[in-house]
Amino acid sequence: MASEGLTRRVWLAGAGTLATRVARSAQPADPLAWTLSEAAAELTKGTISSEELTKLCLARIAKLDRSLNAFITVDGDSAVAQARECDRLRRAGRVSSRLHGVPIGLKDNIDTAGVKTTAAARVFENRVPAEDAEVTRRLKAAQVVLLGKLNLDEMAFAGTGTTGCFGPAHNPWNLDRITGGSSAGSAAAVAAGLCFGSVGSDDGGSVRIPGAHCGVVGLKTSYGRVSTRGVVPSAYSMDTIGPIARTAEDAAALLQVLAGNDPLDAITSHEPVADYSQAFQLPVASLRVGVPRQYFFDQLHPDVALAVEEAIRHVRRKVREVREVTLPRLQVAENGDYDVELYHYQKPFFDKSPELYHLWSQRHLNNMKKVETLAYIETLKRVRECRRDIQRVFKSVDLLVLPTMREPAPLISETENETHRRPPSNTSAFNHFGTPALTLPCGFSKEGLPIGLQIVGAPYRESAVLQLAYAYQESTDWHRRTPLVVP
Repeated sequence: MASEGLTRRVWLAGAGTLATRVARSAQPADPLAWTLSEAAAELTKGTISSEELTKLCLARIAKLDRSLNAFITVDGDSAVAQARECDRLRRAGRVSSRLHGVPIGLKDNIDTAGVKTTAAARVFENRVPAEDAEVTRRLKAAQVVLLGKLNLDEMAFAGTGTTGCFGPAHNPWNLDRITGGSSAGSAAAVAAGLCFGSVGSDDGGSVRIPGAHCGVVGLKTSYGRVSTRGVVPSAYSMDTIGPIARTAEDAAALLQVLAGNDPLDAITSHEPVADYSQAFQLPVASLRVGVPRQYFFDQLHPDVALAVEEAIRHVRRKVREVREVTLPRLQVAENGDYDVELYHYQKPFFDKSPELYHLWSQRHLNNMKKVETLAYIETLKRVRECRRDIQRVFKSVDLLVLPTMREPAPLISETENETHRRPPSNTSAFNHFGTPALTLPCGFSKEGLPIGLQIVGAPYRESAVLQLAYAYQESTDWHRRTPLVVP
């Protein structure tokens, strides 16, 4: 339900293109218009305190989130207390990281000790973890201010942002449209300026889908780059954690805190963590870029096709080479869907209380009961082969560019009643490959909805992905546009 202050904007969003028309922030000096990196710099200069910045975020959440439904839990008192402690430590010369005192949000499938972690599921509605997830621990060690927990698809199963038990998240560019999911609130909150960044999970597109639909940057990290310990699991062989922010620079700053080996998490790699900020000092003129037109450019919405082709032309002028490439494709074995891993974790809860799950989740989990052991093992073998074969592609190119989504965000109503037919995924392949993949805004549809460009690198080459993303954003202004839901 829209708040009184948003009634006219909500009406316009449903009435036509006027409310979805993009515009630059009318007050660029407004602290909530800053990027995460700009906010960190102003905190360092003493222009503003963490407490002041945090209270501004909480005030905007109170004003806008009745319409957006981005947050499940707002932990305001704790956030203000954290911010005051950050200010005290700064005065004492004890700054923990570059992001010291910056307010962000966490997807509500990431455990937070003493704070509800519901995964937007009725079966977990009152779940309060005793321990922090590893990524939560790292953020707290960096003295980042945690504002609360963000909405998602139930148990992070779907990619729409409409299946959670607390209701759908609404797209800040048009409140009648989906955010995409599963990290729905994580992207909507960043786009609407409710926080300066967020952390989501991605096992098939869950950081990049909402990133593209909400017009922000979403980075799926390499498999094993960031610990998933303490995150409600989806698919063990695909799960990754990644930042959502307004710019590539912001995503790099968050990734610097999150990345690295966790001795208690078997999937995390010992691959050294780069200094991601160094990527922005490197020229892109020597980069070789591949465009995988086969499959990934099929069934594109005309506005997406136009925006992405223009983005590719823009990239072509900056890099050494742009050439077409063909990517391997995972063929899941019959009755061998790796989504059976969802059911593995959910079994004790689902078997006891299936009625507590969303109807979409019920159907999906019941289908996973049909998966056969040998077929599932065959699928995992094929996943390993895909991860081998993608390495061959990256011998001829350094990066890939392609559309993130094949269409702009569809209507919530058509998504909920399942009359909308979604085109094939452009995101899940890169979970199969285990590679880093980033979405950034590269244009808008005729209806004013964001369009995302996906940049993909070889495993553990997040630096190269960020390098090209930064160069693109430095020479365009799509990421500086704001939705009219933002005052």
